[in-house]
Amino acid sequence: MTKTQAQIPTQPKIYTFNQFIEWLPENPSARYELHNGNIIEMSQPTGEHEEIKGFLARKVSVEFDRLNLPYFIPNQAIVKPPEKESGYFPDVLLLNRPNLSHEKRWKTEATVSQGASIPLVIEVVSTNWRDDYHFKFADFEQMGIPECWIADYAALGGKKFIADPKQPTISVCQLVGDEYQVTNFVDHDLIISPIFPNLKLTAQQVFDSVL
Repeated sequence: MTKTQAQIPTQPKIYTFNQFIEWLPENPSARYELHNGNIIEMSQPTGEHEEIKGFLARKVSVEFDRLNLPYFIPNQAIVKPPEKESGYFPDVLLLNRPNLSHEKRWKTEATVSQGASIPLVIEVVSTNWRDDYHFKFADFEQMGIPECWIADYAALGGKKFIADPKQPTISVCQLVGDEYQVTNFVDHDLIISPIFPNLKLTAQQVFDSVL
């Protein structure tokens, strides 16, 4: 079976990250991630999900370009927690170019594992919201990624994450010591980003970016 024909095995199997990289199809018809050794086929995102992702990527790009920071947003880079057999494709991944020389997998696999390489990661919440609020949150925190946003435009997350009654929320997770401190922004709250302190963006502007 060629890589372009690869499919998720019908029998359960735990994969290492190296096996996952080897298994990944070159021209996939679906998107896959590795979660604790399990290959997960990601559902096709909605149009609103992609609009939110594109809007946030554009706003972040404008800001780091304005500040002349050595950052860029890749299209298909993988985030691998160093101590786990996992690999994620974040919705928006901001990379610090100077630190990539310290990433052993970057040149051959476009994979990063160091928090110093990732100033910011953004996940736009889908129906699999537990992945964003539980697994990825914990892994990004453990990796030492300075800032993580969880954009829950459809208020899909649990009430303990976005309050009761639930409403669309942008959660900004700032690494303080070795733990994330989470601040939620709703309605016309101005989003406070530690790495972009002069960012002029409200939660409502993000939510209004969809058709």
